[in-house]
Amino acid sequence: MASLWRTTRGFNSRGPPRQGSPNLGARPKLQSDVPLRMLVPTQFVGAIIGKEGATIRNITKQTHSKIDIHRKENAGAAEKPITVHSTPEGCSSACRNIMEIMQKEAIDTKITEEIPLKILAHNNFVGRLIGKEGRNLKKIEQDTDTKITISPLQDLTLYNPERTITVKGTLEACAKAEEEIMKKIRESYENDVAAMHLQSNLIPGLNLNALGIFPGAASGGMSPSVLSGPPAGAQSFGVTQLDKMFLYLCQQPQVESETVHLFIPALAVGAIIGKQGQHIKQLSRFAGASIKIAPADELDTKQRMVIITGPPEAQFKAQGRIFGKLKEENFFGPKEEVKLEAHIKVPSFAAGRVIGKGGKTVNELQNLTSAEVVVPRDQTPDENDQVVVKITGHFYASQLAQRKIQEIISQVRRQQQPKASATGPAVARRK
Repeated sequence: MASLWRTTRGFNSRGPPRQGSPNLGARPKLQSDVPLRMLVPTQFVGAIIGKEGATIRNITKQTHSKIDIHRKENAGAAEKPITVHSTPEGCSSACRNIMEIMQKEAIDTKITEEIPLKILAHNNFVGRLIGKEGRNLKKIEQDTDTKITISPLQDLTLYNPERTITVKGTLEACAKAEEEIMKKIRESYENDVAAMHLQSNLIPGLNLNALGIFPGAASGGMSPSVLSGPPAGAQSFGVTQLDKMFLYLCQQPQVESETVHLFIPALAVGAIIGKQGQHIKQLSRFAGASIKIAPADELDTKQRMVIITGPPEAQFKAQGRIFGKLKEENFFGPKEEVKLEAHIKVPSFAAGRVIGKGGKTVNELQNLTSAEVVVPRDQTPDENDQVVVKITGHFYASQLAQRKIQEIISQVRRQQQPKASATGPAVARRK
């Protein structure tokens, strides 16, 4: 995700143990791939750090954790984020210690208002934390005797996909709630990783371990969310599983600019553009793509076309954020998958290869990607001798189909080039 990422540490930021390290078996449990993220009032940061860092060093030592206090992030903000890297038990222990310090500091400074526990969690995991009709969250509240609220979706921005989970109750109750909340978030993360392992088999030759994008790999696990964007401040969610997968695919020789026409609900245009065009400008910068909304079509008033131009990785980022925005803004129901139609143009000489004999290739493509792929047979090529391929499906399916079709086009072009270049030498030899 290039230079826009401002995160100071990712999951497993210290990387894997070095070969021959004498401490490989010293810790009974592995560090969690999901760190604990907390928000603390800025006025308590000094007490948490302690004189010359003594307090935070003591917490780190006692809990076998690594703690990042992001003091320089969001200058002037009333709260600062803290990231704790450790085992689930270590994270909970560090959380309890930090809450104890804040409570003591509040008493010493005669602060009377309640100091709640605030946990930051990626939006992709919050729905599963809440549960159907709020059942999961209600159970945690009942089991821990706490009151839990979650910041609204409207607070999310392109560069901040985290939501704030506020827990109110006694210190002991908050500590128990933290354990249950993070347990649910880690379960969601692990389920996503498992699903991505299965989906990754759809991409021939993709070596996930070599890429280092899952737990135990070189650069540690990352959130597999397609909704994640550059974090606000020192967000621990960095480049996503899918981002890395497609960046890998896009590092193949053919990375020229592509144009994709993505069709969104007409009512969603305002949400994508944003006030005074701020959202679409941010999205263009983030993705490194040109993004334009086409004028309304009198023949189709329900949909609007978004024209995205950029290399494959830019397509991935831009389309991913658009899919995510439509879900966040509730243009699709809570149980409804976001499925959009995308059009890509292919050279007419490659259209037959995309279809295959008797439609074999396009059928295989649909089975492989789970997207609906249609190459209308009655098309007249445009002025550039291109025809449209229509792809409909959820984000991952659409992306995979787009990449596979581009791969077919590249293969056709490579096969044509040798024939053209072979003509010259062949003639010369006959002479």
